[in-house]
Amino acid sequence: MGVIIRRISRLSDESPILAKIIAVLTILLLVGISYFAWFRPYQLHWGATTEEISRPMPGDGLNPEPAFLATRAITIEASPEEVWPWLLQMGYGRAGFYGYDLLENLDSPEGLRSADEIMAKFQHFRVGDEVPISAVVSMKFHAIEPNRHLIWIGSDEPDPGAFTWALYPLESGRTRLVSRIRWSYDWTSISLLSLQIFTEFADHIAVRKVLQGVKDRVEGPVEPMWIQNVELFTFVATFFIFAAALLLMLRRRLTWHKWSAATFAGATWLVTWYAPLPRTLSIILALTAVAALYLTSRTHPKSL
Repeated sequence: MGVIIRRISRLSDESPILAKIIAVLTILLLVGISYFAWFRPYQLHWGATTEEISRPMPGDGLNPEPAFLATRAITIEASPEEVWPWLLQMGYGRAGFYGYDLLENLDSPEGLRSADEIMAKFQHFRVGDEVPISAVVSMKFHAIEPNRHLIWIGSDEPDPGAFTWALYPLESGRTRLVSRIRWSYDWTSISLLSLQIFTEFADHIAVRKVLQGVKDRVEGPVEPMWIQNVELFTFVATFFIFAAALLLMLRRRLTWHKWSAATFAGATWLVTWYAPLPRTLSIILALTAVAALYLTSRTHPKSL
């Protein structure tokens, strides 16, 4: 890596714009390699055992060869019968998703906060009924097996996206809640493809929080909303810090310090989104990345 930086440094004297572009692409390449080599495999299997990952689940046949396949799980100290009602009532304009309410329940007719209790009016769905994901996106119930599993399905043909929530009883009255999502990229629709690319990177954050939210509601107590908001703000902030670091590299004089600060910002984004870091440590990393960008920008304030 040192050889690459020295060559970029020499190039910056001859062709500064080209050197900046190469430096930015180098960081994006490093972040991309790290994501696909380490962080993506981890986030696709968050909380799941090797057996759960390989075990067939209801809905697998709906999209036999998906581009995106994720199996995630969590243990809940309750029976499947106690967990089931919380799953059935999930949805936008219903009980919510028990995750990041500020984002997921915005303008919901049931209010911003996800339900903290079982809602009788959302306990009688049938196969074919709509499952609102947001104000503009919906899926449908493909299968409902009380206390065992439910499947949401999209409208894409011939290989629709499918989301399975399954309950597996354990000893001592505990339950494994396992989610499996599978879908393929739709290259014929720019809007749908954009949503799928966003899902590729952000799905883990949402589903992990849903699993934790179900667990909290069944076991108690429920996490305060302000903690959700702090986490959500940290996720958004680290992404924009990384984007800002890349823009600063393009606008300001290229130096080793700026390249290092931008690389650190990229690493901060990756570990904050995809690694199991404590909330406080994520905030410290984000603040450190901001400080690094500020200091390197002060060193060479003038643009080329």
